[in-house]
Amino acid sequence: MVKIGKSINIKGEVCPFTFVKSKLAIEQIGSGQVLEVILNNKEAIENIPRSMNDEGHKVLEVKKINGTDWKILIKKK
Repeated sequence: MVKIGKSINIKGEVCPFTFVKSKLAIEQIGSGQVLEVILNNKEAIENIPRSMNDEGHKVLEVKKINGTDWKILIKKK
């Protein structure tokens, strides 16, 4: 079980705001902590993990949680 350091719900947001909000949220947690992002934007499901990897963070999980929503878990570098 992964311990969540911070969780944000950005359903209804569109790129690039989804990444901006995710980036601001991960900056608020400590190194090694996990950010949980709940979203429903198809573009962001691909873009957020790629961008977080590019910044050196580790994407632990990208999982569909219901018919429209996804959960992304990102461990801060």
